Amino acid sequence: MNAEEFRKAGKEMVDYVADYLENIRERRVLPTVQPGYLRQLIPAQAPEEPDSWQQVLQDVERVIMPGVTHWNSPQFHAYFPTGNSYPAIVADMLSDAIGCIGFTWIASPACTELEVAMMDWLGQALRLPAAFLASAGHGGGGVIQGTASEASLVALLSARARATRRLKQKHPDWLESAVVGQLVAYCSDQAHSSAERAGLLAGVRMRQLQTDNNFSLRGAALRRAIEKDKSMGLVPFFLLATLGTTPSCAFDCLPELGAVCEAEGLWMHVDAAYAGSAFICPEFRPLLDGVGLADSFNFNPHKWMLVNFDCSAMWVKRANDLVDAFNVDPLYLKHDKQGLVPDYRHWQIPLGRRFRSLKLWFVLRMFGLSGLRAHIRRHVALAKLFGELVGADRRFEVVTPVTLGLVCFRLKAKNEVNEALLKQINDAGRIHMVPSKLRQTYILRFAVCASATEESDIELAWGEVRDQATRLVGPPDRL
Repeated sequence: MNAEEFRKAGKEMVDYVADYLENIRERRVLPTVQPGYLRQLIPAQAPEEPDSWQQVLQDVERVIMPGVTHWNSPQFHAYFPTGNSYPAIVADMLSDAIGCIGFTWIASPACTELEVAMMDWLGQALRLPAAFLASAGHGGGGVIQGTASEASLVALLSARARATRRLKQKHPDWLESAVVGQLVAYCSDQAHSSAERAGLLAGVRMRQLQTDNNFSLRGAALRRAIEKDKSMGLVPFFLLATLGTTPSCAFDCLPELGAVCEAEGLWMHVDAAYAGSAFICPEFRPLLDGVGLADSFNFNPHKWMLVNFDCSAMWVKRANDLVDAFNVDPLYLKHDKQGLVPDYRHWQIPLGRRFRSLKLWFVLRMFGLSGLRAHIRRHVALAKLFGELVGADRRFEVVTPVTLGLVCFRLKAKNEVNEALLKQINDAGRIHMVPSKLRQTYILRFAVCASATEESDIELAWGEVRDQATRLVGPPDRL
């Protein structure tokens, strides 16, 4: 494919993408294929001679689309949103064309410097404390990680390195393995599974602490756990607090937790993967109160801020804590500007990194903060509409407050009945949802996900839930 052929193919692909997204409601949201379907549709080996562009493009519809779950469909209500917008898609095209691997400043100065600036833009939009902003000059700053799971692991490993150094200073004769064996980290029993996985990868204990009746981790529970572990000779060193939990969008109490962490010398990392985007709205910013007590904070613009995956924004108060944990500096990566600007390879697990800040730059400029706030507020309003529809049917109950764009609800029946309802809904294929459990109670999660979702889509979804419930347990007047 030469440049002229690329111009033609590129325009055709842009048309295909636009048609796909604008007509996505016409597609069944959840595919019906079985495992192994795709291998039957392609040759057993790579072609010896090249195929044409038209052959490849035709096979997108024949081979790929039958197995796609359409995350950007307004009928997709599972998990949490995945960001998508035309400005972000165009930015990724440019990133792919530039093709830099921005592990150091000199590897592509614009890649590093735009990321520093965009993380400050975003931090200011969230009204983060100045200690998290590179422009404040206090030693903090932001970095784009791949996922919130990655950010949690980076924070945990950095905290482990800091705690290990401190213990080695007190006990210079201790082996590092013995030091790490004394460490204990904490998260809530509502935290994402990546918290437990981070503990496994870091080789430290990760205790899950019980939350209150609102599924929020409180300071008293953390304090009790710390006292118990210290009495056993262990060394508490890290807390992962969550704002907007996956099961129910609950919020840990940062002011209480932060005060305990500050008093006990624990690193507090705040995971707001989904909810963080909402904090650009003044009415939701109080949910972030207490973040000034944290050592690191993370959320995913690629969930709810119209930025395509992957783009996970992480801020730290002391960048040197990350650099000290990840610094490996071979001669072939050195350059004469080191120390004047960040070398982001020291802030992350991989060496290489894409030019991801272009997506933030394009989206922030072409939507503006006002446009992003309007998008979030519209989704919250749509979630509240769905919650009202659920609440008006006496067969159902809304299980937790509808704070942002997630509605947790269930039939007033046994877990098995709710499981059967969700299976019927997903098998029918008009909408897609996933379940969760709260204190062993099976619930259905309804998330407003697609940027194109309208009131009519909410009414369609509720109609499907209502009709499937009628097939399963009968109409409301039967109860």
